[in-house]
Amino acid sequence: MNEHLLLRNCRPMGGAAVDIIVAGDTISAIGAGLAAPDGAKLEDGQGLLALPAFVEGHTHLDKSRWGMGWWTNEVGPRLIDRIESERAARHHGFDPAAQSARLAEQFLARGTTRIRSFADVDTEIGTTHSDALVALREALRGRMDIQVVAFPQSGLLVRPGTLDLLEQALRNGADIVGGLDPSGIDRDPKGHLDAVFSLSERHGKPLDIHLHEPGELGAFALELTIERTLALGMQGRVVISHGFCLGDVARAPALYAALAEAGIAIATTAPPSRAVPSVRAVRAAGGKIFAGNDGIRDTWTPYNMPDMLQRAMLVGLKNEFRRDDEIAWALATVTEWAAEGCGFDRYGLVPGARADLVLVEAETVAEAVVATPPRRLVLSHGQVMGRDGTLVP
Repeated sequence: MNEHLLLRNCRPMGGAAVDIIVAGDTISAIGAGLAAPDGAKLEDGQGLLALPAFVEGHTHLDKSRWGMGWWTNEVGPRLIDRIESERAARHHGFDPAAQSARLAEQFLARGTTRIRSFADVDTEIGTTHSDALVALREALRGRMDIQVVAFPQSGLLVRPGTLDLLEQALRNGADIVGGLDPSGIDRDPKGHLDAVFSLSERHGKPLDIHLHEPGELGAFALELTIERTLALGMQGRVVISHGFCLGDVARAPALYAALAEAGIAIATTAPPSRAVPSVRAVRAAGGKIFAGNDGIRDTWTPYNMPDMLQRAMLVGLKNEFRRDDEIAWALATVTEWAAEGCGFDRYGLVPGARADLVLVEAETVAEAVVATPPRRLVLSHGQVMGRDGTLVP
């Protein structure tokens, strides 16, 4: 028999106060004055705002130095400077398994129950980072869902042997093929896309390509990716992460339309220092866009937090969202749009969805986004995981 939980007096998405009945890991009923099932555990929602638990659509759990003490950043300005600095820092007491677990727990305490994380694969570390995240995914099964992207951070074709290691990471359990700057890093856009699309097809895995390349260089890579996605029938299975070029080029509207036609989603981190894809323009074109933190307290950046409400707030700021309905779009980039873009199922505050939700002290969705209040209660898989920002043992 399924264990039941009755959550009384909460306000889904700021609506009227209702009760929520959870059977096992599933929301079975939502309504006012629901009768408690026999033997149900009771939780008082205290009239708090109920939100679906958050989705982190783009992060690097295996890189974070969270909890290790402050790391003094003296890295140069180029992308390659950051890559080389990170490779050097890995040799000094860094444990990707322990750090990934530490950060994942911080996410869960703040209401995130589903994560897409990249894991570095290269000729120095092999599949160590990817394998650590696969092990973490299995260890947290039933508490948190993690998608593991095997990611050639140091380059693919420019480092012979990396392609074979990516394939090994997929055999070892990685969920998604990662790609990176086909022109800017590998200097061979056709060769790079040949390699990652071939891996994706051969293993039946989705594809997520980091595209930092600016302006027309990035737009060219986007066009090549769109052509291949359509030719191979991979609509709905490709994500472009960052896509900074969409904030640079005048012909962005045509690219948004083409991405939507190809079913390619955009994962944005909305950094304040770069031009970024427009949430409004992507949705107006019929496309998909969701959000993530990128790195968190790592050798690339001292910024960001394992807090998706804060990320939603930053998405809203970057996109100049002021109206309450626009701010609700910012929340959607870390809730339902992120679940859809990453392919996480059984999502939402509706009967039949998995019982993953967060209670916060706020009147409305907009207030929750801009004020980023503490998480009073976190449910994942129908179980209480956190109270007041602390994990429940």
